[in-house]
Amino acid sequence: MPFTVIMSDSGVPSALVDAPQIGSSMNNNGARTDKHEQEAVYDIMKATGNGWATDIPDVCRGRWHGIECMPDKDNVYHIVSLSFGALSDDTAFPICDPNRSFISPSITKLHHLRGLFFYGCLTNNPQPIPSFLGKLGSTLQTLVLRENGHVGPIPNELGNLTRLRVLDLHKNNLNGSIPVSIARITGLRSLDLSINKLTGSIPHVTFSSLNILDLNQNLLSGFVPTTIGSCHSLLKLDLSHNRLSGSVPDSINHLNNLVLLDISYNSLSGPLPASFEGMKSLQALMLNANPMVYSTIPDNVFDGLKDLMILVLSEMNLHGPIPESLGLLSSLRVLHLDGNRLNGSVPVSFRNLSNLGELRLNNNELTGRVPLGREMAWRMKRKLRLYNNSGLCYDERNGSADDLDLLFDSGIRHCGTQNSGTGKTVQHVSTDTNMVGMANRSSAATDHKSLLLSTLLQLVIIFVYITRQ
Repeated sequence: MPFTVIMSDSGVPSALVDAPQIGSSMNNNGARTDKHEQEAVYDIMKATGNGWATDIPDVCRGRWHGIECMPDKDNVYHIVSLSFGALSDDTAFPICDPNRSFISPSITKLHHLRGLFFYGCLTNNPQPIPSFLGKLGSTLQTLVLRENGHVGPIPNELGNLTRLRVLDLHKNNLNGSIPVSIARITGLRSLDLSINKLTGSIPHVTFSSLNILDLNQNLLSGFVPTTIGSCHSLLKLDLSHNRLSGSVPDSINHLNNLVLLDISYNSLSGPLPASFEGMKSLQALMLNANPMVYSTIPDNVFDGLKDLMILVLSEMNLHGPIPESLGLLSSLRVLHLDGNRLNGSVPVSFRNLSNLGELRLNNNELTGRVPLGREMAWRMKRKLRLYNNSGLCYDERNGSADDLDLLFDSGIRHCGTQNSGTGKTVQHVSTDTNMVGMANRSSAATDHKSLLLSTLLQLVIIFVYITRQ
């Protein structure tokens, strides 16, 4: 979900007056744009293939969507924000020429600049992130360089942007380690370095104001830092698709404002924390595809998570029984426990999961009757996956004995039916199992996309609200 936030100037000394930027204020007699900044804007626009801007006699008075200006006490206008790139069909930011665009050093002449946004601007002309951006440390609050094809390391000089609140370098080709200098940006609220090629370990972050930390889809290794528990304002923590090892630190339980936690697709070896009880606000928890060694699901590990909607514990080498306490998570909509070595029966408490729309218990060692009523099974249909549990069966007393398609789709048989079944039954279940197995491998990361998208959208709305206070 691409997004950016232009931060308010609260708490930052400035000679600018928070006044309207359009309408009569822009046309007051004597109002003018600082001439040195105007020349700098001309250079910046030409560097992105937008030479037409040089025909505008006053870039603030004749402003376009993508430039924002504010006056000082002498009614001289200064550029406070510049945005480039086709973020969506509805935006009208100046489009960059992808074959020859570059970020002009003239940006350093904009001494009041608070927000800088480049989206998909340098894709056919890959360049490093300019180190001269570090010279904007006295004013810059938002730096977004998304999907620009940037190469090379993250410059250490970005640590000089000590007033920065949003740093977004999502989906470039950056390599090297995360600079330790970033720790100097103590007021940072959103750090997104996802979908790059960053290596090394995660620095010991202690950002007290940080709301979003997204490092997913890199090549990061080492442990999840224990200091992550000191980032008490975190709403979203995504460390998925890296090479992290060790265990989930117990300090993570201190993140009582966290809404989304994703550490999936790493090399974490366990065990699971004894409890996530301190994470009262958690709505989505993904720990799947970590080879937990000899780990079980503790009986009360998720107690108190009344808002939890998504729980994904697939392919973690978990063994032992499924705890009855999972059936007390009344808000659950997605529950994935597939691809483990879980045994015993499906907890009777699962009948109480009235909001559940997707349940995966396939590829385990479960036995006994599945305690799901007809309405719940009907609601999930093909999102109820029970196959490859040779001891599981569906009780006809639950009201669906006559609905063979429903049973076939979930991958189990009627209780009382022999495992061999009729030729038709065996063939149908086998075919469906293969089909669902293939679908599971190809789309496991996207089956609950809509719910994740909904959760992330909530995060963005919350984040925008908080950062504008």
